[in-house]
Amino acid sequence: MALNDPALIELEWRGDVAIVRLNDPQTLNAVSIAMMEELGAVLDQVEDKARAMILTGAGKGFCSGANLASGGLEGIGTEAYDAGSGLENPINPLIQRLIHLSVPWISAVNGAAAGIGASFALMADMVVASEKAYFMQAFAKVGLVPDGGSTHLLVRTIGRVRAMEMMLLAGRLPAAKALEWGLVNRVVAEDVLMDEAVELASQLSIGAASLGEIRKLAWAAVNGTFENSLQAEREAQYRVGQTKDHVEGVMAFLEKRPASFRGA
Repeated sequence: MALNDPALIELEWRGDVAIVRLNDPQTLNAVSIAMMEELGAVLDQVEDKARAMILTGAGKGFCSGANLASGGLEGIGTEAYDAGSGLENPINPLIQRLIHLSVPWISAVNGAAAGIGASFALMADMVVASEKAYFMQAFAKVGLVPDGGSTHLLVRTIGRVRAMEMMLLAGRLPAAKALEWGLVNRVVAEDVLMDEAVELASQLSIGAASLGEIRKLAWAAVNGTFENSLQAEREAQYRVGQTKDHVEGVMAFLEKRPASFRGA
């Protein structure tokens, strides 16, 4: 990136809520290695300061998938070509980081969420979509397989049959249908999308420190057994029981007043 080029990731603050915006609107925020490196650096700031995060896209789209024009096609058609090399770094480590983020986060999907963009959108703790948004597993159209954890995420969220339809046909899934299938939490008018996302994130930002543990338990439950969940809950309960927020929550309950959590 040249010295005067605009940032590929924008960070805006609304109190304790970090709004992280993919910022390459001319490509509908297509993912490049440079963008993912910037996102990793911004997440450092989020984890240092935020109590909730919103991930969204600049302009008319959330994220149109991988930016094939930015490189990564060297050697295509030869045995040396490896279409998955970019997944090892930086994509998969970034996906893991978003899963294990210390604060709850929301995706505000303002348009196309395709390919790896759909993965980023749908792995949020809560998904708010514009009426004009759509989700697309576009990989089959270019002779590839879904990545960014999409095969895992979709089968466990909407079931194998619906996931197969999305992945094999590579068609657009409109926001209304995504809501019907249980893939998103809310669908709202385009002009109130960010207001809705900020309102939800603001509620999360005044929550107890245990919210971080809740999201860890949810992800562990996706992958583990019932017995694993019982043990993970027991261990997490000890950790959150040591927080000041737990003490405040109990005292507020006993004193019949709203709790004032500090996130610690």
